[in-house]
Amino acid sequence: MSILHNIFFFIVAIGVLVTFHEFGHYWVARKLGVKVLRFSVGFGKPLLTWRRKNDSDHVEYAIAAIPLGGYVKMLDEREGNVPDEELHRAFNRQPVLTRSLIVFAGPAFNFILAVFLYWLVFVVGTTAQRPLLGEPQAESVAAQAGFSDKDEILQVGGSEVVSWNTFRIALIDHGLDGGQLDIKVRDADGFENVRSLQLGETRVLEDDTDIVSKLGFSMWQPRLPAEIGGVMEDGAASKAGLARGDLIRTINATDVYEWREIVEQVRASPNKYMKFTVDRDGQLLDFDVFPASKKSGDEEVGYIGAYQNIPDEVRDEIMVELEYGLIESIPKAAVKTWDMSLLTLRVLWKMVTGEASLDNISGPITIAQYAGVTATIGFTTFVGFLAIISVSLGVLNLLPIPMLDGGHLFYYLIEIIKGGPVSETFEVRGQQIGVMILALLMMIALFNDFQRLLQ
Repeated sequence: MSILHNIFFFIVAIGVLVTFHEFGHYWVARKLGVKVLRFSVGFGKPLLTWRRKNDSDHVEYAIAAIPLGGYVKMLDEREGNVPDEELHRAFNRQPVLTRSLIVFAGPAFNFILAVFLYWLVFVVGTTAQRPLLGEPQAESVAAQAGFSDKDEILQVGGSEVVSWNTFRIALIDHGLDGGQLDIKVRDADGFENVRSLQLGETRVLEDDTDIVSKLGFSMWQPRLPAEIGGVMEDGAASKAGLARGDLIRTINATDVYEWREIVEQVRASPNKYMKFTVDRDGQLLDFDVFPASKKSGDEEVGYIGAYQNIPDEVRDEIMVELEYGLIESIPKAAVKTWDMSLLTLRVLWKMVTGEASLDNISGPITIAQYAGVTATIGFTTFVGFLAIISVSLGVLNLLPIPMLDGGHLFYYLIEIIKGGPVSETFEVRGQQIGVMILALLMMIALFNDFQRLLQ
């Protein structure tokens, strides 16, 4: 997957989310009679500007060079002279409730967008991995709780689980505080049981280790022949010449019979040459494969960017189709947005209190990578990714940090309590603090991004 591919879908994602956020400010401001001067998507030098015909306010619309945000510029005495006849339309002259509604509208529109995007995912439907567990790692928390091969997760802490992804999110949501976590499963014989996961003092986000593997869980893998179902572009398998349909016979002169044997040997050989002998249309061919390396918990593991061939009857067993009706999807989307908003807030609070690692913060590089990956997987996956980022933007912008929408709302709350606006000195000091906080968060995010790249 090329860097340009990731950058393109990153710009698409940020463009959609920023435009919707700023449109919230713009739309509410105009509805409440405040004059808007400019609506810009992006910062810096405008690349494209235009004005709409029949617009008495002559609002300037712009697309700027730096696609990492945007802004709505309104008529304001603090930013220049305002003609007497337009003073009533200046933002700073509006009642505190009007100003609050305009500021709140940006994050609110992010939540509205998230509800729509989740609704779209539910209506269009998606194919997801069924939450089937493999044999847990020996002596892990999962093994001690009695989980066994091919257990299907039904509920985590009372929350319904319908896919592997919802299982992962539910583990984070209900495991943030440690303690005991009850998980309802259906075993391989069809009987339903509740298994108690004893987390104790474990904090599931105390580092950036994958939560599922950290607790000893793994995805159930059917026993299938060692046949390649496909290779990823620019992966080690593709570079070596391996192709879809190749049946792997030996690795380093050792016979292999199942796909899981390949996975085990590759994971144990990061950055080490391996000799693959494959059966391609009845002809035995040798390939030198050099597995790449990535972090998994505290260890380095190898991977080659190849996936197994899964027959249709097996795929039907391990995959699930998730699709809902037009009306049924509305409350589901609203609940999903609410749940993800609360989870985001809780994770942020855990970071503030030190119970969750700052390693979990991601910056633009990681977001760009996820944008590219989800776009490659499919439309609904990319839309679901947009919904998660939209929720995050909504929550982050409501935090009481100066320079963010939440910081302005905090000023207005003080204004309501004291009966007058905060002093200019107080506001300037707040902006300085806000800039420092945001700069620190960006540095942490970029540091984490580069650490992940190096790993």
